[in-house]
Amino acid sequence: MTEREDRAQSVVAFGGGHGLHASLSALRLLVDDLTVDELTAVVTVADNGGSSGRLRREFDVLPPGDLRMALAALCATDDWGTTWAEVLQHRFAGEGEMNGHNLGNLLIVGLWELLGDNVAALDLVGRLLGAKGRVMPMALVPMDITAQVRGLAPGDPDALVAVRGQVEVATTDGVIDSIALVPEDPPAAPVALEAIGGADWIFIGPGSWFTSVMPHLMVPALRGALATTPARVVVVLNLAEQAGETPGFGPADHLAVLLSHAPDLRVDAVLADRSSVGEGLDELREAVHACGARLVLGDVSVGDGTPRHDPEKLARAYAEIMAG
Repeated sequence: MTEREDRAQSVVAFGGGHGLHASLSALRLLVDDLTVDELTAVVTVADNGGSSGRLRREFDVLPPGDLRMALAALCATDDWGTTWAEVLQHRFAGEGEMNGHNLGNLLIVGLWELLGDNVAALDLVGRLLGAKGRVMPMALVPMDITAQVRGLAPGDPDALVAVRGQVEVATTDGVIDSIALVPEDPPAAPVALEAIGGADWIFIGPGSWFTSVMPHLMVPALRGALATTPARVVVVLNLAEQAGETPGFGPADHLAVLLSHAPDLRVDAVLADRSSVGEGLDELREAVHACGARLVLGDVSVGDGTPRHDPEKLARAYAEIMAG
């Protein structure tokens, strides 16, 4: 056993939304059992819809929603942590201006205004929640996702049409060919780059593939850090295709499009749910072998027919990968 494998590991997780929430909920359990000692989440900040989009437009700040969800996932499992997770996720009802806003979004934006420092404010929220890790934005300025999409031009199904905005890209009726960011070179948080450089393990995914997972690889500083980190990189595949983003995609397609946007990314392992792979297993094996990684198949879905990862099953799969 190497020195690295004989101690608790440092982990950085990339993603956004519900996919990252599931991954962080799993990794939080590994912090509890001392498999992981340092945990950092690097979170997509391109949302332009809902409460996040409204706050972004009104205050010219990062959209806080995915950051809030990541912090909620890292809350401790005692009464204090679970209560604050519920507080953070509380969404106001009613018919007034507060309708639809999350309390956690307002808290985060308020601290950004008071402190004038995105990272320091997120650390302070984490301390309040008793979070088992840190949460960082993937960039320090708001950005938009743009996509080149086929199938939107009448009479020319192969023509590429530009679509801009996370919500618009995620709900397009066409087929996404590629994505980019505006601005193209947003500043990454220095502490996030330091975490990547000092990590033992990097977990990328699961989540909305084009709007939550892959945008990290479009930030030049993050992509460069991932290309040079000594950490071992694990890609966690989605359980199913996603309407709007990945219709018709199999497991191998998810991996292929990821690597086409970041050909210099070195992948050590690919985790897929055994029951979700189905007839795509052979194709996935070939794709994983072609990029020099090992394929890990496990039971990581909730098992109720919905395409959701089970945090406890995911934690066991992560622990087995880190032990092997």
